[in-house]
Amino acid sequence: MNPVAGLLAPVLLWRVLLVLALVGTASSTVFLFLVLAAAARHRRRARAAWAAAASTPESSLPPVTLLKPVHGMEPRLAENLESFFQQDYPNFEIIFGARQADNAALRVVQQLQQRYPRVKSRIVLSGAPTWPNAKVFSLDKMIAAAAHSYLVISDSDVLVARDFLRHVIPPLLDPNVGLVTCPYRGIPAPDLWSSLEALGMSVEMPSGVMVADMMEGMRFAMGAVMATRRDVLQQIGGIASTADYYSDDFVLGNEIWAAGSKVVLSHHVVGHVLVPHSFSQSIGDQLRWMKSTRYSRPKGHVGTGLTFAMPFGLLGLISAAALGNLSLGIALLAAACLNRVVQSIVVGWGVIGDPRALRYSWLYPLRDLLGFCIWAGSFTGRHFLWRGETYSFGKGGRITPQRRPAPSAMAEPL
Repeated sequence: MNPVAGLLAPVLLWRVLLVLALVGTASSTVFLFLVLAAAARHRRRARAAWAAAASTPESSLPPVTLLKPVHGMEPRLAENLESFFQQDYPNFEIIFGARQADNAALRVVQQLQQRYPRVKSRIVLSGAPTWPNAKVFSLDKMIAAAAHSYLVISDSDVLVARDFLRHVIPPLLDPNVGLVTCPYRGIPAPDLWSSLEALGMSVEMPSGVMVADMMEGMRFAMGAVMATRRDVLQQIGGIASTADYYSDDFVLGNEIWAAGSKVVLSHHVVGHVLVPHSFSQSIGDQLRWMKSTRYSRPKGHVGTGLTFAMPFGLLGLISAAALGNLSLGIALLAAACLNRVVQSIVVGWGVIGDPRALRYSWLYPLRDLLGFCIWAGSFTGRHFLWRGETYSFGKGGRITPQRRPAPSAMAEPL
C-alpha cells in the first residue's frame, strides 16, 4: 500500500465529514429562519383569530359533543378530564369511550359525573376492537351515540382552559373549514427524560407544524385536539377511513383536506400531560411516533434529518479539530447551540407560552441531539408496542395487530 495514500485517506475522510457538518449547519440555519418567519406569521394570525373568537356572540355557538377515549389510569387523569367538565360554553355533552366496564379510568369518570351533574355525559363501551386502530374503533361507537353535529376529539392526557371550546369552535362556523386542530405544550412529569420530551412537544413539534402551515397550508391534524363536523366526516366515509392507521390524526386531517375542506391550526394552545417514564419507555414512545411519521410521510421524514442542528455542530467540532482547526469546530458547535436556544425561546415561550422553554432553553440543544438519535432509530424495524399490544407498520402507515385479546360481542352505552 502506498504510504502517502494511507496518510491522505484519513485527511480526506475528515474533510468530507467537515463538509457534511457545514451543509447540515447551513440547512438547520435555513430551517431556523423559516421557523422564525412562521412563528411571526402564526402570532399575527393568532391575534386576529383570538379577537374573532372573543367577538362571536353566544347565540351563534352550536351545541358540541366532546369525545374522550380513555384507556386505564394515568397521572393527573382526574385533573385532565375535569378541565372538560368545567368548560364555559352554553351547550355541550361529553362522551367517554372505553373497551370494557372494568377500565380503571371509568371510576374517575363516574366520580366527575357525580361532581358535575349538570354536565351531560355518558360512557360508551365498544368491546374489544375489530379494527387495527383500537381508538378509532371506539370513536366510531362514540360518534354514533353523539347528540350533536359539532364534534371535538381529544385524548385523555390533554388539559384545557375553561374557554377552550369558545376558541376552537368558531372557525368551524365557516362551511369551508372542515377541521380545527390545536398546538400543545408539554407538561412534564418530575424526571429528566419527561422534561426533555416535554420540551420537544413545546418546541420541536410546533416548529415543524408552523413551517408546514406557512409553506403549503395545513394538510394534517394533531391528535391532542381535533374539532370537526359530522357532515365533514360523512364526506370522507366517516372516522372508519382512518381505522387502518396508527397516525389516525394525520390521516383524518389529510383526508379532510383532500376532500376540499380547510384544516385550521388553532391559536389556542392546550396542555399535553406526560406520565413518569424510564429512559427506555420515553425513548420507546418517541420512537413509535417517529416511525409512524416515517411511514406516513416518508419523503418529508427523510428531509427532517437536515433540520437538526446539534449533530452537525458536534460533527463540525470533531472533524475540524481532527484537521487542526479547533477554533472552527468550536464556532460550529456554538452556532448549533445558539440556533436551538433561539428556537426554544421564540417558539416554546413566544408562541406556545411554555415558561420552561425560556427557563430551560439551554437544555434544548440536548433535546435536539436526542431527537436526531430517535429520528435515526426510526429507520430500524417495523414492529412497535402500543398500550400492551404489538403491531407492525405497513405501507403508507397502515398497521397490523400482531397480538390482541379476542373481540367481545358486548358494546353498549352506560
